[in-house]
Amino acid sequence: MDDNKIWSLIQIQQKNEIQKVIECNEYTKKYGVILSEKDVIELYHSRKDALIEQERIELGGSILPKLIFQFCDSAYIYQDNYLEMLEGLQDIFYLYKNESLDELTDDELLEYMKEHFEEECQGSLDYLADTCLEDYCRNLREGNLRIHINRGEYEDD
Repeated sequence: MDDNKIWSLIQIQQKNEIQKVIECNEYTKKYGVILSEKDVIELYHSRKDALIEQERIELGGSILPKLIFQFCDSAYIYQDNYLEMLEGLQDIFYLYKNESLDELTDDELLEYMKEHFEEECQGSLDYLADTCLEDYCRNLREGNLRIHINRGEYEDD
């Protein structure tokens, strides 16, 4: 396959991923948050930077739609901070996928993030990343935590 065909396929994939995120607006507008095409492109570039920084690749598409659906109804996210919060949550997600040694599925990590973001973090990305997720992943790596998959329960051993 020549370079032009490869580049063309990459561009088509990028456009499809951007379109999927834009389509999330149909759902999120009922919570008063939407992304412009410019916002989505910025998120896409932030995603690339985060993946490079964490030395990760994403197979099967972007995590952004799942992240958007998980957090769009947050009491701490509103139109004025929506893009900034999504960028921060995306960075945190990729960091803690690594820190958890990929022991958590995407959905498990997103569920944990949302639960703690809404409760003790009270919308603080710093507290979520530097305290809740740091402690959780340390316990997970040390074997001090059991995950009850499909029930959303986490127990210390």
